[in-house]
Amino acid sequence: MNADADARWLDAAARLAARGVPLSRPNPAVGAILIEDGRVIGRGWTRPGGRPHAEAEALSAAGERACDATLYVTLEPCAHQSARGPACADLIAASDVARVVIGCPDPDPRTAGAGIARLRAAGIAVDPTDSQACRDSLAGYLIRAAQGRPHVTLKLALSQDGNLTPGPGKGQWLTGEAARAHVHAVRARMDAIVVGSGTFAADHPRLDVRLPGLAERSPERWLLTGGPAPPGWRALASPQAIGAMGQAQYLMVEGGAGTARAFLVAGLVDTLLLYRAPLVVGGHGPALPELTAAALAGDPQWRHTDTRPLGNDRLDVYQRT
Repeated sequence: MNADADARWLDAAARLAARGVPLSRPNPAVGAILIEDGRVIGRGWTRPGGRPHAEAEALSAAGERACDATLYVTLEPCAHQSARGPACADLIAASDVARVVIGCPDPDPRTAGAGIARLRAAGIAVDPTDSQACRDSLAGYLIRAAQGRPHVTLKLALSQDGNLTPGPGKGQWLTGEAARAHVHAVRARMDAIVVGSGTFAADHPRLDVRLPGLAERSPERWLLTGGPAPPGWRALASPQAIGAMGQAQYLMVEGGAGTARAFLVAGLVDTLLLYRAPLVVGGHGPALPELTAAALAGDPQWRHTDTRPLGNDRLDVYQRT
């Protein structure tokens, strides 16, 4: 057993799981990799609608070679059988794999601990771990299980001094084409998207995905409003009402300053995606000075997890601590 190798393969399984987001709902997006002598012999991720499961995909790809191999899976294999297929713990037990390394326990009471117990009863070595990469890949599922709401990503385009608009006479966009294309790619991984009524009235945003081949991945649109929603939209009475979003695991908030601050004050933002333009606007229009890089650097409730250039702009990612 090599802890470093286990961590690397779990990280790889977590990246694989991302292919199932958000189409796996209502099931979690899981990744699984089978390893024999340091080589991949099978891999899988949860398919649209939740079936087949990742473990079943990996075992099918490996065939008889799965015997005595090591299976890396991001989430504890399910222990409950349904009309749609057998329990993954039973499939794994029948495959005679030698070892299973699990990145995250399953909070579902039908499986919690039972998946591990069933594997051990079959004589399989099981190593549960606490992989941050696996937890991050399952964020929507885990937050819905624990808090009854989707994982919330707040996306904003900001100037260096926290303004949300470029200022009078400087056009509509703060950021360039590369940053806007990246936003569309992120939208394609969301179940739903929210905008405030003020932004809706001013901009009439489409909030769809306009990337080749991904138009059908546009998320369900919600409007934060005290009144009815227009055709094609659903009304959200308050940030706290996101628990009523059915099976949604991933929600993106793209509203203006008022909507952003409402979600932040309610403590409902899990991830910040801040697209920073290389300009200082000054005292023009709506602003969120608490989200400048300097302000966030001194805020203990956020950890800076990623940064990358997007044309002339920069994306900064923060996770709630």
